[in-house]
Amino acid sequence: MTTKLTAADGASRRRFLKGATVAAAVPAAAALLGGALPGTAAATDTTALPDYAPIPSGSVGPALNADGYFVGRIKGNLYWVTDSYYQAMFLTTREGVVLVDAPPTIGHNLLRAIEQVTRANGMPGKVTHLVYSHSHADHIGASAILGKDVVRIGHTETRRLLRLDRDPNRPVPTVTFDDRYVLKVGGERLELAHHGPNHSPDNIFIYAPDQATLMVVDVLYPGWVPFKNLAVSQDIPGWVKAHDVAMDYPWQTLVGGHLGRLGVRADGDLQKQYMADLDASVRNASATVDPTPYFQKYGPTGNSWAIFKAYLDAVAQQAADPVIAKYTGTLAAADVFTADNAFTLLESLRIDGGQLGPFGIRP
Repeated sequence: MTTKLTAADGASRRRFLKGATVAAAVPAAAALLGGALPGTAAATDTTALPDYAPIPSGSVGPALNADGYFVGRIKGNLYWVTDSYYQAMFLTTREGVVLVDAPPTIGHNLLRAIEQVTRANGMPGKVTHLVYSHSHADHIGASAILGKDVVRIGHTETRRLLRLDRDPNRPVPTVTFDDRYVLKVGGERLELAHHGPNHSPDNIFIYAPDQATLMVVDVLYPGWVPFKNLAVSQDIPGWVKAHDVAMDYPWQTLVGGHLGRLGVRADGDLQKQYMADLDASVRNASATVDPTPYFQKYGPTGNSWAIFKAYLDAVAQQAADPVIAKYTGTLAAADVFTADNAFTLLESLRIDGGQLGPFGIRP
């Protein structure tokens, strides 16, 4: 059975994404999806959900409009748009609009934001070029709404990955590059560069020199700790190195691809300090947590995975605790994802760095 969404449904969904109550939204969503899964708890019961520390005021972005987005000028003809979860960036030019990324949670609000801006500044409102920061669907999954005539630009690896994914919502780029590419449209300029794998094999840096603005996605999170498991990055050493690459650019404004506000250079410095503290804490915990109890408890049962889980979780939590204490109130969600981030950094130190701890060469 196919459910057809009407214009009214679309307006309701925008209100839901802007912040409608869970109690009101879940029954409607369940109806669209054919009902709740058997055996699942009612989503309206929030009493069992954990509480987290308040979000620092400095981590909060501007208020959203009635359609659930904010659009603002960065400098000159460069603008950004957010729904407080994701971000995109666009340049208005005398020849059309250059958009960087098309996050599906923003979706058609991208077109509304562009129309709002170009109506005000008298520039053409048609999107002529779309730059892909990388291949992941959560950042470019609304590409298809721009139609077939848009020039899509991305890294060579982005094209390869999208050909494998075969997602109609993410058409493959028509223009690709390996190391660097300069995009000039209607008197405006973007400098695209690939500095090696980091969050993903194809994640690129997009720099607007005239506006001193850098967009690099899923690396720096202004005002917040990185997303779970260090942004579920595929190359952790490369992702850590990308912090230094980003800070080597002479930017004054950062578009990080996530959450509700832009970044300044102090945000990059703060996240680098967070990562340095987490690294030091993980190294210390891995040297001090005694693995003996975990081998004694689960070894006789033959449950090898239980040994790994219990030991690695204990190291990650011990490493996370002092970092959570230091950054709660300074970086939003320090108490939400730091233990996950410690676990991922621990695994990278083991697998990439060869610091195997109790799982090293048998004496």
